[in-house]
Amino acid sequence: MGETTQERTEYAEYKVVVNDEEQYSIWPVDRDDPLGWKSVGVSGTKERCLEHIRMVWSDIRPLSVRRRMQERAEGR
Repeated sequence: MGETTQERTEYAEYKVVVNDEEQYSIWPVDRDDPLGWKSVGVSGTKERCLEHIRMVWSDIRPLSVRRRMQERAEGR
C-alpha cells in the first residue's frame, strides 16, 4: 500500500514535551513547542525520546485526576 497524505512524516530528531497535566509526548525538534506544552530538555531519536518517557512517566493519569483521587483518599 502506498503512502497517503494522511500518513505522518518521520523526523530524524525529536524532543520530549510535557503539559500542565504532566502528560508526555514527543515533538519534532525543529518545531516550536505546541501550545500548552514545554520541552523537558531531552532530544534525540524517536526511540531515545520514547525510552525517556517510559522511564519518567510511570502514572499516565492526568495530574488533576491524581490530585482528586488523593484528596478523596485523604477524606477531603
